[in-house]
Amino acid sequence: MTLNELRFIVAVAQERNFHRAAEKSFISQPALSLAIQKLENELGLKIFERGSSEFTITPVGNAIVEQAQRVLEAVEGIREIAQHGQNQLVTPLRVGIIYSVGPYLLPDLIPALKKIAPQMQLAVEENITANLDSLLRNGKLDVIIIALPFGDTNIITNPLYDEPFEIVVNNDHRWSDRRSIKAQELAEEKVLLLDSGHCFSNQVAEACPDLGKKNADIQQGTSLETIRNMVASGLGITVLPASANSARYRNRLLKIIPFAKPVPSRRIALAWRKGFTRPQAIEALALAIAQAKVTGIKHLK
Repeated sequence: MTLNELRFIVAVAQERNFHRAAEKSFISQPALSLAIQKLENELGLKIFERGSSEFTITPVGNAIVEQAQRVLEAVEGIREIAQHGQNQLVTPLRVGIIYSVGPYLLPDLIPALKKIAPQMQLAVEENITANLDSLLRNGKLDVIIIALPFGDTNIITNPLYDEPFEIVVNNDHRWSDRRSIKAQELAEEKVLLLDSGHCFSNQVAEACPDLGKKNADIQQGTSLETIRNMVASGLGITVLPASANSARYRNRLLKIIPFAKPVPSRRIALAWRKGFTRPQAIEALALAIAQAKVTGIKHLK
C-alpha cells in the first residue's frame, strides 16, 4: 500500500470518474486502474464496483476512502509543519459558508481575523449545505460555517452564535405598523423564500409549519438580496435572519417586524473533519467570529 494508491482512490471517489481522476493525478487511466486493482488485491476486497458505463463505491470502500483521506491529510500536515515550523496561521484557510450567512458575517469577520492571524488568508466558497458537506468530506474545504444540526462522528462542530428570524414587509403592507407577528400568520400572505435547497428556507418552513399547507402562497428566489428587493417592490413578504437586517442593508421601502414569542432562530456553527491538522487555524477563525460585531446575533461564548 502506497500513498499514491491512496491518492488514486480518493481522486476517483471525488471525481466519480476514472478518466477525470487519472487526469487529476497526472497519470494514464490504465495506470490508475492497475494501481487501484493492485490495492484491492492486497486488501482482498473491492473498493469500487465497475460497470459498463458507471461505477459505485462499495460500503467498505467508502470507509477505506475516508480513512485514506485522513492519512493524506496527516501527510500534508507533516509537510506544513516542515514548511512553516509550528505556525499554523501562515497558509490560506479554505472556508465554506452558506449563502444566508456569508454576505452578513464576512464584512465583520475579515477585519477581526486580520488582527488575530494577519498572515492567514481566507479562500471562501459560498454554497448550499449539501455541497459544502461534500466539499468538506472530500478535503476540498478545511472548515465550513453552517447551521445546526449537521455532521456525524467524523465531523467536529463548534456552535458559535444564535440568530433570530425577522419578518420584512413593504411600507405599504397592512402589517407595516404591527409590533410583532405570530408565525402561523405568515400562511395568510404571499411569502418569498429561498429555493428549497437552501437550509434557511427549510428552517423557516419548520418554524412556520402552516406554510406547508396546500393553499399557502410561496414564491422562491435565488438570493436573500433579490428577495429583499422583490419585497420592496410590493411582491410579498419574507423572513430574513437578523444579521441580514443590519444598518448597512436597510432599505427605506421596508419595515422589519419581530416574531411574537417563541421567536424562531437558528444556531450557526463551525464544522471540520476530525483529521484536520491545523487546530490553531480553527481556533483563530472561531475567535474572529466571536469578536465580529454582527447585528442581531447572540454569541454563545
